[in-house]
Amino acid sequence: MKKWAFVSDFDGTISNKDFYWVIIEKYYPEGRDLFKKWKAGQMKDIEFLRSIFTSINQHEEQIIEDILNIPIDEYVPAFIQHVQNNGGDFYILSAGTDYYIHHILKEYNIQNVTVFSNEGYYEDQNVHLNIDPSHRHHSERYGIDKSKVIQELKQEYETVHFAGDSEPDSHPAVYADATFAKDALQEILSEKNVAYTPVTTFKDIQADLEKRGFLSYD
Repeated sequence: MKKWAFVSDFDGTISNKDFYWVIIEKYYPEGRDLFKKWKAGQMKDIEFLRSIFTSINQHEEQIIEDILNIPIDEYVPAFIQHVQNNGGDFYILSAGTDYYIHHILKEYNIQNVTVFSNEGYYEDQNVHLNIDPSHRHHSERYGIDKSKVIQELKQEYETVHFAGDSEPDSHPAVYADATFAKDALQEILSEKNVAYTPVTTFKDIQADLEKRGFLSYD
């Protein structure tokens, strides 16, 4: 069994802005009404994202430019390298799509990171999702069941850390050995009585992992 892994959500955790907000603000203002319906429980997460991602109507070069302009936590590239240098494996676990995640990883020259997410592809000026209901990680609501991924990784690693920021992350947090929570996830986990460490940036996470002995001091 491998020693340890760090698993992180992407939108709002690694990135400082969800990709769907980039689209809504720049190309699809009607998406604000869909956002309200989604948050009111009138749309599944995957239905909301499909609607937003297929309302961009731009050439791929423009979409990629928008993706690469998404701000990320400045500490992330160094943190990932630090995890890998200390014998850990780094994973990204996202209920968005791997389409924009891979573009950002390439932009920041982040290597040897496995991405678990909904498969996405560009076609007809939009981003489409390829959801396979027969996949072992499938979720009818999110496209990908983050809890199943964490449980699977726990069969492979002695310790699995997790970081997230919102409601979909509350489910895998139950199974992680330690959860680092940003923003709304903190209140959600408090209400569910799920243990977590509150953080703002990956610098906070690194400091905590150094105290726990997973990362050595530079």
